Amino acid sequence: MTEQAPQPRTAIVTGGARGIGAATARRLAADGRAVAVLDLLEEQAAETAAGIVAGGGRALGIGVDVADAAAVEAAVARVADELGAPTVLVNNAGILRDNLLFKMSEDDWDAVLRVHLRGAFVMTRAVQSHMVAAGWGRVVNLSSTSALGNRGQANYSAAKAGMQGFTKTLAIELGKFGVTANAVAPGVIATDMIAETAERIGMTPEEFHAAAAKDVPVGRVGQPEDIAAAVAFFTSEEASFVSGQVLYVAGGPKA
Repeated sequence: MTEQAPQPRTAIVTGGARGIGAATARRLAADGRAVAVLDLLEEQAAETAAGIVAGGGRALGIGVDVADAAAVEAAVARVADELGAPTVLVNNAGILRDNLLFKMSEDDWDAVLRVHLRGAFVMTRAVQSHMVAAGWGRVVNLSSTSALGNRGQANYSAAKAGMQGFTKTLAIELGKFGVTANAVAPGVIATDMIAETAERIGMTPEEFHAAAAKDVPVGRVGQPEDIAAAVAFFTSEEASFVSGQVLYVAGGPKA
């Protein structure tokens, strides 16, 4: 039986102000979704949403700390009121606080896990009731190739590995309600976050990209649109039988 679903769907993209989040918001809007762009950077979130609206889509920018449960509940309620009940959630919000283990502070550890893991938990808990009520939902969590381990990223690697376990558990718990949960694990992607990493180690973004591309079979670093395309598949009607999966989007089999 072909799955029938009302249109348009409403999507929430966290960390949607720039980079992968902004590209994903634009892609989902192009696919016919109404999109709520959530980010701590409220002004940039509004700009991303305004760009979608200027292109003929429906969008809303909201400033929110994804790890603040009360703020998240209020933001999700606003999305439901202004765009419609959200049934697509992309947990993309994240930060870096890189350092070797012996130099890493407790605050650096806590901050990274708070945004990535607590944020994804709080957001998904707030949105899942709308998905269950609709009998249809898509959760996509952003992991990373760093989940397999990466020097100087004990906090980030732990958070991104945790996102994979969280994803698989969501798939088990929510599947009977018509909700799928999957994860996308990017490799090196040309974003502002990567540019900041390059600057911190004394390289230009171009130098960093060129060095990273040497280890990528396709010979380049990724673009935010590469990740947005993978997210778009997982949120599609056609992906209803795909759940609990982790897709590495890294230009080759070696993460």
